[in-house]
Amino acid sequence: MPRERQKPSRTALLGNLSLQGGSRSALAAEQVQLLEAIAETGSITAAAKRVGISYKTAWDRVDAINNAAEQPLVRRSAGGSHGGGTVLTEFGRRIVQGFRAMEQEHRDFLERLGGQVGSFADVANFMRTGTVTSSARNQYRGVVRRVTPGAVNAEIAVEISDSVELNVIVTEESRKQMGLRPGVVVIALVQASSVVLSPTLDIAVSARNRLRGTVARITRGAVNSDVVVDLGEGKSISAIITNPSLEELALREGDPVCAFFKASSVILLGD
Repeated sequence: MPRERQKPSRTALLGNLSLQGGSRSALAAEQVQLLEAIAETGSITAAAKRVGISYKTAWDRVDAINNAAEQPLVRRSAGGSHGGGTVLTEFGRRIVQGFRAMEQEHRDFLERLGGQVGSFADVANFMRTGTVTSSARNQYRGVVRRVTPGAVNAEIAVEISDSVELNVIVTEESRKQMGLRPGVVVIALVQASSVVLSPTLDIAVSARNRLRGTVARITRGAVNSDVVVDLGEGKSISAIITNPSLEELALREGDPVCAFFKASSVILLGD
């Protein structure tokens, strides 16, 4: 009996949707999944368990989302474990709904496009490189509010929320090349190792950036600790300090604290 001839399989075109600002990913499916879990459970702990990540990873993702957004997507609420429950804001719910709607459109598009892809060589033609990534723990979307040009360096004031501004020093040449002027949207990067903490809010230091807040979370490691400071309005900043320093400062969750760092420690990227 002749063997039935199999039809050649069609190459499937697969892809994941993520929203980007320029070349930096701003929102991806795993983040939206976490936001949905927060909306359903009202708890960052329960949401982390539901999506299969650690409590710290969950908060790191929430902090990154809130810091990159014009409005917070997630807020703490009174009650619950770990110092309070967690809720999705109305803005956060709209973002999730919009992302899921675009995700469905994305799946429909891939299905249509997949019919035109005949080989892996075809797929290669769609691929491009050049994604910019950064190891900086603190990344903020902000708007340039003031520019003070100088002979060598320029001082830039970047607003990341209604109450928080970052002072940044860049070379005058860089300012011109980036076209930095009031109203321009930028990404500000601050390494967590550049952030110094003090429980004394009115400490006199030469650092131009002094941000007041409260200790939100402390994650101890073998040598260093990650201290996250809530700056209000959904923004936060992370500082990596040694464990002996943490003990000397005697910081606890909920304590008032001042985070400061030099203006030259901030890196600006065009949005």
